[in-house]
Amino acid sequence: MKANEILNKIKNIVGEKVELSEEKIEMAEITLENGTVLVAESFEAGKSVFIKTDDEEIALPVGEYKLEEGKVLVVTEEGLIDSIKEAAEEEVAEEELSEESKEVKETELEEEEKEEMEYVTKEEFTSAVEEIKAMIDEKLGNKEEMKEEVIEEKEELSAVAPEPVKHNPEAEVDNKVNFHIGSNRTATTKDRVFDKIFNNN
Repeated sequence: MKANEILNKIKNIVGEKVELSEEKIEMAEITLENGTVLVAESFEAGKSVFIKTDDEEIALPVGEYKLEEGKVLVVTEEGLIDSIKEAAEEEVAEEELSEESKEVKETELEEEEKEEMEYVTKEEFTSAVEEIKAMIDEKLGNKEEMKEEVIEEKEELSAVAPEPVKHNPEAEVDNKVNFHIGSNRTATTKDRVFDKIFNNN
């Protein structure tokens, strides 16, 4: 059933007859620089705007869009036109941004030059490497002396032999397990088997 038929049945039951007419709203179309077609009732501030596709209409995302006419369509909320302005206003803003970007680039170049001056020269690098080599040689010399000392200590310790430890088999060890969990309950077959295995008479 169509929506009109359902409404008519409801109205008949209630007692009123209403006929709905299908009104087609004519949508205006406009094209962006990249060829995308936008659709809206009218291209004015506060109106809904959509991207025209074969299947459905998609709400236009937030952003600024250049039209073929040279104007700029501004969307601040998804699917709603905020304003349509001339491209000249945007060019002035771009010029201001380009001046600011030039200043930023100049400061970045100055910072890079300062960083280059902070690098180590070849002579400084070779002297530092030689110092490190000298430190390593000192440490290795000390290491060889320590090895000799350790060998001497081992020889001294091996001269004194410790007495071996003997096992005493005569010592009695109590291996009996004395668990009395649930000792008041009646013994089952399992309990009697475990008693015989563990000698818990």
